[in-house]
Amino acid sequence: MKWSELSIHTTNEAVEPISNILHEAGASGVVIEDPLELVKEREDQFGEIYQLNPNDYPEEGVIVKAYLPVTSFLGETVDAIKVEINNLISHHIDIGRNTVTVSEVHEEEWATAWKKYYHPVKISERFTILPTWEDYSPVSSDELIIELDPGMAFGTGTHPTTVMCIQALERTVKKGNTVIDVGTGTGVLSIASAMLGAESVLALDLDEVAVTSAKLNSELNKTHEVVTVKQNNLLNGVEQTADIIVANILAEVIVRFTDDVARVIKKDGYFISSGIILQKKDEVKAAIEKSGFEVIETIQMEDWIAMIAKRQ
Repeated sequence: MKWSELSIHTTNEAVEPISNILHEAGASGVVIEDPLELVKEREDQFGEIYQLNPNDYPEEGVIVKAYLPVTSFLGETVDAIKVEINNLISHHIDIGRNTVTVSEVHEEEWATAWKKYYHPVKISERFTILPTWEDYSPVSSDELIIELDPGMAFGTGTHPTTVMCIQALERTVKKGNTVIDVGTGTGVLSIASAMLGAESVLALDLDEVAVTSAKLNSELNKTHEVVTVKQNNLLNGVEQTADIIVANILAEVIVRFTDDVARVIKKDGYFISSGIILQKKDEVKAAIEKSGFEVIETIQMEDWIAMIAKRQ
């Protein structure tokens, strides 16, 4: 089968919404080329091997690559993607250069493009993200391993916004807790919550592809008896309460549903929010506090922010 590689030169802020647009358009995978990876300090005590080629990365900004099967409707699909990306400006999202190019690749090249970007990565004190095709031996007895296939949907689980959420979950989830994961994507945060001892986890996403992906990943990691995945728009119609609500979504969305979070979360419960670009930190913090929470910790990785807030 022939595939087309769609390459979009954009900004860090726009990576997640553009990735979502691409998946909704039928992309079979996304590769993110961020030049910050070239200068990031890495430790090797966990056995990772990094062989990054500077020629694979832009000098500035971020390149998001997606893979679409070559069909008679490819032109219309690409045009629709361009329109959706341009519409992000109306949500005050900086899309940067927004240079879009299309090239043809063969299926075996597409598979190689996936695997050269994705290796076992220890992302927190206890969690390691493992691609399904890699062999890996745990470094310590209490290490928790989440297996993911990035070909399913919505990233590899190693983006800073996801990493910060998992680190926050490590600090807040107690055995027997109930957790709601809003905008679950691959389901990685729900899987992590279950592995940390949550009694029940409700994973919600509006996108059908995400719902399917989260279910498959939960089964792969043997957390499906704890994690329930449903298609839903944020917390609309959700009546059950939770000890912890985690949302790794856009800042613009977080500020719109903090009152719903306050309605659903238990007293002294925690609201973990991420996906917040640094410039929007104060706006999100104000919305969270207005809904009756106290922000007790702020975590930063690169230009991204996550917050842990407690219900008063």
